[in-house]
Amino acid sequence: MSDLDAVRRRLRRFAAHEAAGHSPLYEHLAAKAAEDDEVASLLTAAAGNDAHPTLLLAAAHRLLQADPIHPLTRYYPSLGGSDGVDSETWPLFRSFLLERADRVWELVRTRFTQTNEVGRAAVLYPAVAAVAKQARGPVGLLEVGCSAGLLLGMDKFSYQYQCDGGEQLTAGPAKAAVGLHCALSLGKGAALPRIPKKLSVGARVGLDRSPVDVSDEDELAWLEACVWADQPERIRLLRTAAAAQRKYRPDLIAGDAVADLDAAAAHVPAELPLVVYTSHVLGYLPEQRRTEFIDALRALASQRPLWWVTAEGYEGALRYVLPGRDDLSYGLSGQMTLGVVRWEGTAARAEVLALASTHGQRMTWLSS
Repeated sequence: MSDLDAVRRRLRRFAAHEAAGHSPLYEHLAAKAAEDDEVASLLTAAAGNDAHPTLLLAAAHRLLQADPIHPLTRYYPSLGGSDGVDSETWPLFRSFLLERADRVWELVRTRFTQTNEVGRAAVLYPAVAAVAKQARGPVGLLEVGCSAGLLLGMDKFSYQYQCDGGEQLTAGPAKAAVGLHCALSLGKGAALPRIPKKLSVGARVGLDRSPVDVSDEDELAWLEACVWADQPERIRLLRTAAAAQRKYRPDLIAGDAVADLDAAAAHVPAELPLVVYTSHVLGYLPEQRRTEFIDALRALASQRPLWWVTAEGYEGALRYVLPGRDDLSYGLSGQMTLGVVRWEGTAARAEVLALASTHGQRMTWLSS
């Protein structure tokens, strides 16, 4: 079980730094929960790093899905609500959770935050497609922390990047079921990216401690519950990508990000260059496990051509192979950073490509 003081700190941080400016509903609920021991203590049922505020909010969302006539739903656009935060939002949320405390406790104890943010494909695609172009042929994709593996279909999505200067960059199949839009600005000294139009994928493998089968409606409902309730467009994309996945079947493997990395990589034919990628995964791992994961990547790179594409907070990923970029002059601290890492022997060669919003709607290109 998690410590109540640690849970309260996480709730406050989530409200102030993650939800602020993005989700008025979740900013409000997390800030209030941080000051309410009865509600905050429900999150202590989770273990260690799983005790993230999004888990408590997802548990509430899931229970509200099952009770859609409750008055709290009027604040949940995902369930048809249209009211903004007001003086009744927190009292209704609080009573809803505490009346169902046993069910909330069980969800928090047995589940963990599982997102499959389809919009992040717009951030990952330029890097993965560029690696494939370098490799001059199909690549094998291995997503660590894949959840339902929806991002493994990134080659099936279409992309539109709207640039500050008015240019529009497009990629992917024109008639794709999933179409993603991303606002693209250029950092100081950066050049407009050359985004390959196509990505050729020869194998798609996902590794997750508990892979999600989106053909199971209850499992899909949990994925939806993990999406922020006042952002229904993200849920629509999730559903669309889940339906599109029926036309291709990624190989999803249950296992540990470190201990089972080699076994998962073995599912990608040896003749294919291997692109391992992570997206908002390493932040859920303890410090020691992050270093072990990168050591495991280094060892795997000594056996076959391998690139690591990372869309993570700088502190949780690239800092380990590209240290010293968290000061103000670089501006990477606290932001989702897109990078590509390749190993030459034991030496990591890392490049920062862009900064991006958490859910992939905006990206600032940094590479020249």
